[in-house]
Order: sequence, then C-alpha cells, then structure tokens
Amino acid sequence: MKAYERLIKYAKYPTVSDGTSDTCPSTTTQLKLGKALVEEMLEIGIKDAYMDENGYVYGTIPATKVDATGPVIGFVAHMDVASDAPCAPCNPQVIRKFDGHAITMLSGDVMTPEEYPCLKEVIGHDLVTTDGNTLLGADDKAGIAEILTMAEYLVNHPEFEHGTIKIGFTPDEEIGRGADLFDVEKFGADFAYTVDGDGFGAVEYETFNAISADIIITGRSIHPGDAKNIMINASQVAMELNSMLPALERPEFTEEREGFYHLVNMSGTCEQATMHYILRDHDLMKVHHKADTLRFIASYLNQKYGEGTVQLTIKEWYKNMEEIIRQHWHLIDIGFQATSLVGGTPRSKPVRGGTDGAVLSFKGLPCPNIGTGAFNAHSRFEFASVQLMDKVVQTLIVIAKLYTDYEVKR
Repeated sequence: MKAYERLIKYAKYPTVSDGTSDTCPSTTTQLKLGKALVEEMLEIGIKDAYMDENGYVYGTIPATKVDATGPVIGFVAHMDVASDAPCAPCNPQVIRKFDGHAITMLSGDVMTPEEYPCLKEVIGHDLVTTDGNTLLGADDKAGIAEILTMAEYLVNHPEFEHGTIKIGFTPDEEIGRGADLFDVEKFGADFAYTVDGDGFGAVEYETFNAISADIIITGRSIHPGDAKNIMINASQVAMELNSMLPALERPEFTEEREGFYHLVNMSGTCEQATMHYILRDHDLMKVHHKADTLRFIASYLNQKYGEGTVQLTIKEWYKNMEEIIRQHWHLIDIGFQATSLVGGTPRSKPVRGGTDGAVLSFKGLPCPNIGTGAFNAHSRFEFASVQLMDKVVQTLIVIAKLYTDYEVKR
C-alpha cells in the first residue's frame, strides 16, 4: 500500500485530542486508531505490535543483518490531530497533477498559490486534500503512513540489510503530552526520529522552549447602577492585562527565531475571567523572561485591585532539543545524507513549535525530526504531496540502511 493511501485511511479517524481531559489518551477515538494500527502492523508482519494501557503503540522490525553493529533506531509519529479546525467528517480527495492554479474546494473555499506559496513547490504533483470543511490530519497521520509504508517494505524485503528498527505512535502530542508516558526503556531504541510536519527534506533539531500560563481573574460584581468605586470587572482586568504585553510579540508578527506570547483563549464575566497563554522562544532565557513579565504584570494588578485578583499558574512544557541533539550530531548528518541519496535537498531551520522528540530527547532518547511532505498544518487547507510522501518513505529506508553498521562515537 502506498503512503498516501494509508493517510487517506487514517484521516477518517476523528482523533482530536482534548487538553481539558486528565486521561491518557485524552480522547477515546485515539484508542480506535491505535487498535487499527496494531492490527495493520500485525498484518504487515510486525509480530510484537501492541498498544499499552495509555494508548501508546509500539512495535519492532527485527534486524536482517544478525551481526549488525549499529545502534537501534526508532521512528515516532503521533496519532492525534489539532483542535484548531474541525476534523470530522473528513472527506479526503486526490487532485492529480496539480497545475499550479487556484484550487476550489468542494466547500467553496479557494486555496491559491499567492496566499499559500507552498503550493508552488508541488506543481505537477498529486495532492491529497480534504473537501475544505475539515483538517486532513496529515499532521501527523502522514508520518504514521510513511513509517508503516517503510515497515512494510523492510518486512517484505528481508534481503535489504538493516539493524533492529523500533516503531512508536503516541497520543496527545497536540496538547503537549505526547511523550509524557512514552516508555523509553521499553521502546529499546538508542536514537530515534520523529516524522512530523514540514516538507520533504526537513531535518530539524531546533524547537521552541515552551511555557504555558493559566490565569484566573476574580472580580467584584454589583449592579452597574451602583458600581462606582465598587465594581471590579474581571473581563476588563483581563483585557488590561493583555494590553500590557508587547503588542509586536504575538505570533502574527513574528518569524524564524522570534518568540511570542499567544493568547490561546479567554472567557469571562464581570465576576470571573480566565485566560490561557502559551509562551515560546528558542532561547531559554528569553522564554523565562516572558514568564517573568507575566508575573510582574500579575503582581502589579494585584496591587492595583487587591491581592488575589489575579492568580497566575506557570508551567514548563518542553525545552529546545538542540541542547541534546548537538551531542549526537550523527543524527543530522545521517538525515542529511539519506535525504540527498533519494534526490532531495536537505535543510534545517528552527521549528516554530515542538515535537514529541523535544521531550524524548531530554528523557534519554535523542530524537530530531524528519519532514513528512505535508503542508498547512492545523488548517482546512492542509494538504500532502503523494510524490513527496514517497520520497520520505525512501529517506526512512535509507536511514535504516545507513545505521546498520554505523559506529557511534561516544
């Protein structure tokens, strides 16, 4: 089965994760996809495939070269999709030989190369899109599809020499919990790659440092006719707080290594308001400075309106994995070499986000990222190139080959 055919199959599972849930996985639909993936892996010939009690899927492709001396390499992708747009009912379609002109979706929405320049990279390709009403979920079902297409090839071609390969699929990556309960020791890989997002050729090792900030503002409600010098409108305080942050340090005004404050959601009444921010920067000191700025603002507002008006909870999510990957630079060298060998142009740029690999790297499994050949993640205009997905599969196969007898210098 081709990688894009797998993507189309997986896209129909509505696996959105839920950050308000305290279960793992956060949604039962991820368990349904996990079960289907285990069944498929067993059919392929991955005999030890299973899903654990937390919804993580694991499997092993045994070495075909019994005396292979290279490290055990893993490939990881996530099963959930983002909640930024609807994910169901997902109706994938294939546009054959994209001609470079605007694409009119069945929903009536139009995707143009002027608005989405990434379309210029795939002229002549076959594209998998949705009907325009939902996400495609290529982030990261394209990664799953590519890993299992690689696995099918390796199992069906025992003459192709490689060492032991590990496979892992995680839940809840989109809500920042994908690697929390990943069993690194049981997984058994020395190194791994996530296959998650961005175009073909991406070999990425820099991620954001990530912090979240949750704010509860307690106001004082009274009839507006009697409100003078008594009312404290929690929603107004929330807007005041947001106005005190640097206006140009928002996602819509930043790029490359520029960090940001992002107000993800806000709700409120006069009596109480809640706010959720994510803070991001590639520089650890700078993201901590952003957290300190919020602490200063909260302290100021508490002095102004009364102690306890603003309750701020800061939580660190993940760190920039560059710190770890630079100690194991062969992962980038091999990724670049494999990409070149299959006819691609390897590149690295700072990831303006994170992957499971960021957390896994600090848990003892160094894990940079390989791009999937998919674009416009978290959008109803998400799409994947059939040809680029095939190139990614070839890249993963070559990585497996290159590590067969690779000597890792300690």
